[in-house]
Amino acid sequence: MNTPSYLGLTWDHPRGYAALDAAAAQVAPGHGMSLHWERHPLEGFESHPIAELAARHDLIVLDHPHIGEALATDCLRPMEDVLGMAEVSTLARETIGPSMASYAFDGAHWALPLDAASQVMAFAPGVVEEPPRTWDDVLALADKRRVALSLSGPHAALTFQSVAAAFQGRTRPKGRFVTPEAGREAYAVMQALTTQATRDYAGHNPIALLHALAAGADLALVPLVYGYVNYAASGQVVFSDAPRGPAGIGSILGGTGIAVSRWAPITPALRRHLRWLMSSEAQCSFIPAHAGQPALHAAWCDAACDAAAGHFYSATRATLEGAALRPRHAGAIAFQTEIAQRLREGLLTGEAAEPVLAALEAAFARYYEEGTET
Repeated sequence: MNTPSYLGLTWDHPRGYAALDAAAAQVAPGHGMSLHWERHPLEGFESHPIAELAARHDLIVLDHPHIGEALATDCLRPMEDVLGMAEVSTLARETIGPSMASYAFDGAHWALPLDAASQVMAFAPGVVEEPPRTWDDVLALADKRRVALSLSGPHAALTFQSVAAAFQGRTRPKGRFVTPEAGREAYAVMQALTTQATRDYAGHNPIALLHALAAGADLALVPLVYGYVNYAASGQVVFSDAPRGPAGIGSILGGTGIAVSRWAPITPALRRHLRWLMSSEAQCSFIPAHAGQPALHAAWCDAACDAAAGHFYSATRATLEGAALRPRHAGAIAFQTEIAQRLREGLLTGEAAEPVLAALEAAFARYYEEGTET
């Protein structure tokens, strides 16, 4: 009997590939399969449609805004067909925050939440002794220290959504991107924080921002940036919950899930390996030991795991548990790209809120019509 062979695609940061590579080498053979992981940049989905990637790979590590596009092109298998409804329901209960829910669309789940993340606060120890708790506290700190927003690529849009969630809550209003009030408040906060520090780091993606903090650059705090456990263990970067507003902590979910191509052969070996990747053994031990950031709630509450990670998990768990989802309809990625550019331009040129917010809502209406309910 031939050993089934699979090809996967993941992203080219140790958090995205180290644990998967190690599992492919050490664990998959025992499950009766061969598995090789290729890598591409985080931005790879923008340059290659997901259907094209699914035609060439059996397993794909993706994030939840791509689900609508994947369904529109019918290129993924529902996880209920791969593992069964009972196991998927169990994972929905056992994974942290909305991680599993983020891959639920049109009556099924389309990926398993292998990795969990949200936008959190990151700061330089010794430069910031006590992290600010509210957006008012962040604004006050920015008068004394170098505070930078995360604005590169899609992150201008993601930062805006997180700030808005702190004013309107994590549920998006029906038929709108944000409420008018939350939009004005979020833009005002971001305008006030578009300081020289923000301008200096406007081209830095989250990894580059965290590198700068870890390297002791002239930067004190980034109030919203996707958390990377890899920078916490050394103590060079300290993380805490995202800032609060009147509606509480505002943050937008990140993380990644492992999806199965429509054309992948579903074998007992594949099911064994996917179950193992989502098991307590893998999530609480193997994945954290190989530079990964797990998605199981038990891992985020594990004392040993937390201590080894510089208390990253306990310091940011509340943010992840209350994180909001991004739009996931078929036009979501194009929408995100367009509004991020519009927000970045508006902030860096000092444009007033009204035309920028009007452009965001117009784009949402235009792209939303291309898809289904988010």
